[in-house]
Amino acid sequence: MALTREEITAVYACGVDAVTSVIAQLEARITTLEEHLGVQAAQIQAQEQVIATVSAWVKELEDQARTTSRTSSKPPSSDGFVRPPRSLRQRSGQKPGGQPGHVGRALHMVDAPERVIVHSPAVCAGCQRSLADVPAQRYERRQVLDLPPLRLEASEHRAEAKTCPVCAQTTSGVFPAPITRPVQYGERLKALAVYLVSYQLLPYDRASELLADLFGPGPTDGAVCAAVSTCAEALEEVEEQIMDTLGRADVLHNDETGVRVQGKLQWLHVASTAQLTHYAVHPKRGSAASTAIGILPTFAGISVHDGLSAYTQYPCAHALCNAHHLRELTAIVEHDQQPWAARMKDLLVEIKTQVAERRAGGATCFTDAVRADFVQRYQEILDEGFAANPPPPSPEGVPKRRGRPKQSKAKNLLDRLSTQRQAVLAFMDDWRVPFDNNQAERDLRMVKVQQKVSGCFRSPAGAAAFCRIRGYVSTLRKQRQQILPALHSVFTGQPLIPNLAAQ
Repeated sequence: MALTREEITAVYACGVDAVTSVIAQLEARITTLEEHLGVQAAQIQAQEQVIATVSAWVKELEDQARTTSRTSSKPPSSDGFVRPPRSLRQRSGQKPGGQPGHVGRALHMVDAPERVIVHSPAVCAGCQRSLADVPAQRYERRQVLDLPPLRLEASEHRAEAKTCPVCAQTTSGVFPAPITRPVQYGERLKALAVYLVSYQLLPYDRASELLADLFGPGPTDGAVCAAVSTCAEALEEVEEQIMDTLGRADVLHNDETGVRVQGKLQWLHVASTAQLTHYAVHPKRGSAASTAIGILPTFAGISVHDGLSAYTQYPCAHALCNAHHLRELTAIVEHDQQPWAARMKDLLVEIKTQVAERRAGGATCFTDAVRADFVQRYQEILDEGFAANPPPPSPEGVPKRRGRPKQSKAKNLLDRLSTQRQAVLAFMDDWRVPFDNNQAERDLRMVKVQQKVSGCFRSPAGAAAFCRIRGYVSTLRKQRQQILPALHSVFTGQPLIPNLAAQ
């Protein structure tokens, strides 16, 4: 309602009542407009919240579509058939193939071959005269190394019965303990079956088929399964010794990955060093599983692991895997274009390189000045990152939800790098601690191969047996022991014990 000067003068001339009436009308008009504007403002705010939510969803989907094994913990096999992403590893500068000083391996002649096959000339190449009765002056040797004809060897055991000539008592001989049936497979064949299943990761039926192709009618998949169960039972004490030694290690690598048992998701946990390996399957992923397994609750060394919070519940010292951090930082650089992430990557790699170079030179730690410089640069980069990723504002009028508010991946990573900096930089302060957790990831890799080849475990007992045997053969392989003779020793009742002093 707009009034001209003349209309205002006329109202004023009419007295106080007229002016009061006009002002009341104007106030009512203002109130109506304010209410209308308030409704519009609320609508705009709601629309802005919807737009922000949709934008966050779109960004999350875009990040998910752009995520590869280079920018996350996804395995390389999930990258599909697109061009493989560039590795985080730096070029070594060396040419492909064997390096100078590399000790090669070649075939060598044996001194006493099992067979000698003579190839004599029948006639003279010049006049065609027979050379059958002419002695050889010299010969040229060539050897072929091959397998003998493969077949199963049957050994018959006979328990004789003899009657004493004095008291007429009949006494029978006693069969060796492993021989319990009229016909059964021997220790070496059982060891080979377990080797194929637990080390070469063949499914039971394919292992049975391979044995049949090699030796003729061989053990069924049920017999292979029985051999695996017998082997696992015999290795119980060896597994306990490995667990006890791992619990006293200075540095222990821990990790977990999903496996299928009877079609349901469970978790395979690994605890390992460069010389020892232990596997266990549990329905849970977190601390309930680690506590049930029993290594971490009493461990007093340094546990190297990823950012899973369950590990930090144990009172031992902790070191975080920086390979995970490099991948996350790479994603922030490529997806969000935030410069601080590139600087943090360069700093972590620089510290790693300096540790390797100075340790090779005989040093055991950084000087106080060098360490202080690294710590200061680390904090400066964190400050830059927090400035670029402020906490999300709390929307007005929206009830506060329980739990931590959702943050961006960059903000979550910054919080971890800040609150757990001691674990992040553990490799800088204690040079026994590796830069990453690749040891545990390598130990899990072949188990993932087993899942892809054979699918899920049929039963919890089968999963437990696989873990026990696989941990045993992994330990022996790390210690450069031959696997097949070791498995044979298990079936003889005297299993080869790994070097438990090596950690």
